[in-house]
Amino acid sequence: MDVVVIGAGQAGLSTAHFLGRAGLDHLVLDAEDGPGGAWRHRWPTLRMATVHAIHDLPGTPFAEPDPDAPANEALPAYFAEFERREGLDVLRPVRVRAVRDHVPGDRRGPLDVETDRGTFTADALVNATGTWTRPFVPRYPGQELFRGRQLHSSRYPGPGEFAGEHVIVVGGGTSAVQQLLEIAAHGGTTTWVTRREPEFSDEPFGPGIGRAAVARVEERVRRGLPPRSVVSVTGLSLTPAVREGLRTGVLARRPLFARITEDGVVWPDGRSERADAILWATGFRAALDHLAPLRLRAPGGGVVLDGTRVVADPRVHLVGYGPSASTIGASRAGRAAAREIRDLLSARRAA
Repeated sequence: MDVVVIGAGQAGLSTAHFLGRAGLDHLVLDAEDGPGGAWRHRWPTLRMATVHAIHDLPGTPFAEPDPDAPANEALPAYFAEFERREGLDVLRPVRVRAVRDHVPGDRRGPLDVETDRGTFTADALVNATGTWTRPFVPRYPGQELFRGRQLHSSRYPGPGEFAGEHVIVVGGGTSAVQQLLEIAAHGGTTTWVTRREPEFSDEPFGPGIGRAAVARVEERVRRGLPPRSVVSVTGLSLTPAVREGLRTGVLARRPLFARITEDGVVWPDGRSERADAILWATGFRAALDHLAPLRLRAPGGGVVLDGTRVVADPRVHLVGYGPSASTIGASRAGRAAAREIRDLLSARRAA
């Protein structure tokens, strides 16, 4: 076929739409059991009222949801409606094991996408696997000694399980703030720890801020460095709930501790804090391990892109990576990827 798309989150679905409009034969593979991508796994108490603005999938407006609707229900339903309207036959669940040259060493020929449901061969590849399957937890001295519960924010079960407990939340992003506020409101106590002083913004998150953030992330990608998330460069929104958390001290930030003990943490000055749980809201890394046989990474640890196209291998596009890792950037990136793939395949077939 012309193109295989790996991943059916917002980036993959947007790209599939534009591939279809470009007249390219394509197949979408997805590791999930149903529509929704990473949204299927958001914690049960995350409501649409606290989700960043969701950009429409192409051709399918996102109707204003009930603010109290669970995000892990409302957004999968929207994705499912998009797949239905587009007539997309997403193959799932499929786990991609590796992508490699169909003929070893031939970077102008087809690619083999090896999965647990067989091998698919295509002339081009769009990788839209995001980051959700690669949660990052940093290492700290004494981490293995802690007798309480440690979990990444992606496994956060909701605030009810922490009632009556003291939780140290590590990380300076939106998930950390939302989970701190939830735990404190449901009978738990918290300590917020971040590497850098948090930056707050009272500007509403919109297209202008999104574009500026995308440009900052794109600059790192051009240098071959691992991208920072778009959200990490926009600052934390000063919503009414966040302002109240700052006023009450729930969002009083402390610097990183030096080590972890059996029952808590210790700071460099010797001060200690007891904890029942440590919640690591420390972000994610790009899920690209299956692309390792193609040797795409630059010396800086990232993948150098020109738009969405991998500079080292023009058959491969990364959508939902770096500057397109947002709902604002996904549609624009999908359109660009489809256009470039169409032009590449036309030129090669005419040669």
